[in-house]
Amino acid sequence: MIKNIFQSRKLSGLCVLSILLVSVTILLLTNDTIDLFPYLSLSYLRRSSLSDIPTSTPISSPTNDSSSSPREPPVNQTRVDDHPNDQGLELDWLKDDKEWNVSLKIDWRRCESPDYIPCLDNTKAIKKLKSKRNMEHRERHCPEPAPKCLVPLPQRYKVPLPWPQSRDMIWYDNVPHPKLVEYKKDQNWVRKSGPFFVFPGGGTQFKDGVIHYINFIQKTLPVLEWGKKIRVVLDVGCGVASFGGTLLDKNVITMSFAPKDEHEAQIQFALERGIPATLAVIGTQKLPFPDNAYDVIHCARCRVHWHGYGGRPLLELNRVLRPGGFFVWSATPVYQHDEGHRNVWKTMESLTTSMCWKVVARTRFTKVGFVIYQKPNSDSCYESRKNKDPPLCIEEETKKNSSWYTPLLTCLPKLPVSPIGKWPSGWPERLTDTPVSLLREQRSEESFREDTKLWSGVMSNIYLYSLAINWTRIHNVMDMNAGYGGFAAALIHKPLWVMNVIPVEGEDTLSTIFDRGLIGIYHDWCESFNTYPRSYDLLHSSFLLTSLSQRCDLMEVVVEIDRIVRPGGYLVVQDTVEMLKKLNPILLSLRWSTNMYRGKFLVGLKSSWRP
Repeated sequence: MIKNIFQSRKLSGLCVLSILLVSVTILLLTNDTIDLFPYLSLSYLRRSSLSDIPTSTPISSPTNDSSSSPREPPVNQTRVDDHPNDQGLELDWLKDDKEWNVSLKIDWRRCESPDYIPCLDNTKAIKKLKSKRNMEHRERHCPEPAPKCLVPLPQRYKVPLPWPQSRDMIWYDNVPHPKLVEYKKDQNWVRKSGPFFVFPGGGTQFKDGVIHYINFIQKTLPVLEWGKKIRVVLDVGCGVASFGGTLLDKNVITMSFAPKDEHEAQIQFALERGIPATLAVIGTQKLPFPDNAYDVIHCARCRVHWHGYGGRPLLELNRVLRPGGFFVWSATPVYQHDEGHRNVWKTMESLTTSMCWKVVARTRFTKVGFVIYQKPNSDSCYESRKNKDPPLCIEEETKKNSSWYTPLLTCLPKLPVSPIGKWPSGWPERLTDTPVSLLREQRSEESFREDTKLWSGVMSNIYLYSLAINWTRIHNVMDMNAGYGGFAAALIHKPLWVMNVIPVEGEDTLSTIFDRGLIGIYHDWCESFNTYPRSYDLLHSSFLLTSLSQRCDLMEVVVEIDRIVRPGGYLVVQDTVEMLKKLNPILLSLRWSTNMYRGKFLVGLKSSWRP
């Protein structure tokens, strides 16, 4: 009897299973509007998602051992999302378009170095320079035509550690440059510990640690309210960016910068740690920032001769420092009194006085010290100088968007008058208050309001939940054409930061971005960006590529995007269907996985494939 019961149950189960299989088959054959497996074609995306890869497992090793190589995605892997919307006809057309799913057949080649930066590694141009006295060899020298090689991965490269763990430690194999450990071993910049680089928070001037140093600055000058009055900071010659990384805890966003290779891979360390940073030098050309941008500029033994080159380096700091802003200079001439240091101090004193900077604090502690200068907030001091040297600039020398390949000033820009010259609101109100740079432009203020509202809605309705992006692993973000910074503002509550890029050929809104308490930079996307490979988790472009392709080779732009994005990182493009049709085959040829949403958004996920 028991045996009969088991047999009857077995037959019943088989019958039920058969009925289910037949039903599913009929459903699939008769109803093509139901996407039962909406992410099936994104299997590689899911497989390569940073949340699915153990952080201890190498992504790739550029060796000939095929057994250790990661599984490569199909060359033509893409899909169009079937979400109901008013673009239904357009989506059907894209599905049937044979060109959409076809990868370009390109014989990609590797670049020689895993750390290749085209505009900073142009050895042919650098060898032809007549002088290197003012750091000309660390400035941009872009090759023509732009290279179309793909940067290889370092051997045993691994998925970067997540934030905030990455601030304190990174994989040695991702930035295998140990010279800084030996060179700065007595200053606690960085240590090697097993498979990791560890960052204890020390520095040349941080004898008691960077936290104590930052707190002592505010104790010395209480008006420096980190994260309230002071929001955007520029750290010159930043080392491994522990100063900027620590200030993030105080709601301060710091643009850390240094030249390439002055201290081996310091900016690469910073970006791998998840700290905002860029490669730049105060040489003979302006920094790629607008006038009157930063609340505070900081230099701790940054190895810049401020009084050299006719005082131009300090005049450049004056240009980018906000009226009423502060310069914190921690260096030996401030607190050492031998003849050489006294001479430097006297020269600095003379130069700052001629610029109407005043000393608001000077102190010494634990064998080091600093001085804090304040920039004037009106032209009255300039006019009352007996010796008007440096002179005031003429208007042509300080026009907007003039910080790209432009010589350093030898003059003082006139300060903006109220209300434009006033200090922004405290943080976080300044993010949404009308930026001071727009207070006299009613139309611009209306556009700003509309832009902020638009990005708030698009972010919550589409970007955060509909594009299959694993935001928990996103920390370093770049907006390739940031406008008023609405994209970054809409992400402000996420544990990430955004580099807001303003293309030099478009409207100059970078001052507005800094007024909001965000950071950004000028750039021409027809050229390579000043950053190391594998620096960013996500690049975003909104209606940039269509206009850009009229001046640039789209292939070169995509190769640069591929260089900047980390394996497992994303590219999100909003553009015309025509542009997305041109872009998708190039990404597929690079073995990126791609996905379309509503016929307007293309999401690419970079694999670890290299030719």
